Amino acid sequence: MTDAFDLPRPSQLWKRLSANRRQLAAAAFWRDENAVVEQAEAIAAIAQRIRFRLKSVQAMPPERKVQQLLALPAVSEAVAARLLVAYHLEHQRPMMGRFLDGLGIAHEDGLIAEEGLSPAPPERLRAAADALGGSFPAGDVSLYFSTLLWQDPETWGGLADLPQVREGSPAAQRS
Repeated sequence: MTDAFDLPRPSQLWKRLSANRRQLAAAAFWRDENAVVEQAEAIAAIAQRIRFRLKSVQAMPPERKVQQLLALPAVSEAVAARLLVAYHLEHQRPMMGRFLDGLGIAHEDGLIAEEGLSPAPPERLRAAADALGGSFPAGDVSLYFSTLLWQDPETWGGLADLPQVREGSPAAQRS
C-alpha cells in the first residue's frame, strides 16, 4: 500500500491549483464558519506581511482578505488543508455526494452524517472511485481524493493505491 504521505502535502496541492481555483478556495475559506482557527492564523500572516494591525486585517472586506491571502508566498499546512476543504464544500458537493453514494455512506449533500466512519472495503472503494473518475474531471477527482487522504488517512488510506489519486493531478486543473 502506498503511504498517503508520499502524496503532495496540502500546501503543495494549494500551490498547484490554478489561479481561478485558488480564488474560489480563498473566498470559500473566509466564508467557512468552521475555519476560525485557520482564519486567525491567516489574518496573523497577512498582518505580518503587510505590516498592519490584526484588527485592521480582520476589518478588511472579504474581497480584500481573499487578495491578501492569495498574495502570501506560503501558507501553513493547516491553512492549506482548510482552504482545500472549504473549496470542496462550496464548489464540489455533487462530486462528494456521488462518491459517498457509490460507497453507500449516508451523507447530507456531500457531508458525512455519521461520526467514526470505518474504512470502506477496497473493492467498493475502487468501484466508487472508477465511477467518479468516469463522471468528473481527473484533476478534480485527484484533488478530492488527496484532500480526503490528508484529512483522515485512517479512513481514506485505501485511496492512496488508486490510480485516480495520481492521474490528473491538481496541476492539470488550469481552467
